[in-house]
Amino acid sequence: MMLEIESLEDLSTGAVFLATGGGGDPYVALLIAQQAMEKYGPVALLDPKILADDDFVVALGEVGAPTASLELLPSLHDASNTLKAFEKMVGKAVDAIVGFEIGGANSMIPIVAAAAAGVPIINGDGMGRALPEAQMMTYPISGVSPTPAVATDYRGQQKEFHDMDILEFERAIREYAMGAGGMVMSAEHAMTGRQLKDSIVPGTVSFSIELGKVLRKHRGNAHRIHAPLSSLFKDSIYGDIFHLYTGKVVDYSSKIIGGFDIGEAVIAPFQGSGPPLRINVKNEYLVARLDGEVIASVPDLITVLDFETSMPINAERLRYGQRVTVYGVGCPAFYRTDQALKYVAPRCFGFGFDYQPLEAIAPVSGLSEKTGHG
Repeated sequence: MMLEIESLEDLSTGAVFLATGGGGDPYVALLIAQQAMEKYGPVALLDPKILADDDFVVALGEVGAPTASLELLPSLHDASNTLKAFEKMVGKAVDAIVGFEIGGANSMIPIVAAAAAGVPIINGDGMGRALPEAQMMTYPISGVSPTPAVATDYRGQQKEFHDMDILEFERAIREYAMGAGGMVMSAEHAMTGRQLKDSIVPGTVSFSIELGKVLRKHRGNAHRIHAPLSSLFKDSIYGDIFHLYTGKVVDYSSKIIGGFDIGEAVIAPFQGSGPPLRINVKNEYLVARLDGEVIASVPDLITVLDFETSMPINAERLRYGQRVTVYGVGCPAFYRTDQALKYVAPRCFGFGFDYQPLEAIAPVSGLSEKTGHG
């Protein structure tokens, strides 16, 4: 299957939905991916199942605080230069490229590198959503080493990382990103085809395109989008989708702390006096609370849509007064295993409660303009 330029906008929109507020703003990255395809042609989208076991694959994307990406804009050459530096460092050309996450900008970055290098990208990623830290990817959880790795900053300066375990690597590359203005490009988690097949969340690129098509076709207020979304998700690797809340953003605060966007959003009903919804943010939307009760939490997905258009909103784009609808979606099965929950359960983010599946705690409700969740 070839990934054509005409599919990129749908891919970007669908990926922002799955990114749960993170993954970086997609606008500039989308323009760069379109420019790369205009220059180099379409990119092969490869089913991971057809990789040879000894194929050489590397994960590539941006690392840092998404807010910083609104100022430190990537260029056409950042991804390809990072890939070239990685190949030079290891003395070997890659056979394919895979994404860290199916995030906004990070859904586009691998495509830019793949187009320039003339290699395929893998139909899948290492999260099935976006998460803020490297050890939360399926690759290291499944035993893939993060190093050797190389990162490029906005000046074109590069730094290599060698012989680190995943927690050492996360600290080191986060520190490098902070010192470089908040965002860097990274090629890391090199692996064989066999390792990738054993660790990837499959099919997320093509699913994002289909999701983007649904959002485009049914563009309009949130009353229109619920049924088509439910139909699409019920047969996917995610499962059911739940409407959590509809209202307006009455408060949002965010700061870059430790290389992450940390904040909280408060959403109140359009009318009436129902309890507000509070969403904790660490690059991504992590926990949603209604009247003090958790109704959705990481690793399940929490997505905020513009109520008037049903377009997903990155966390760094939330603003006071926006009318929004909030959805919860089940995470891929990998993240509900004991092995994965050691890295992605709510307590891993500093919250004082255990993970409960979305379907057990989400409110059962329809959409309403008058109340927050009724």
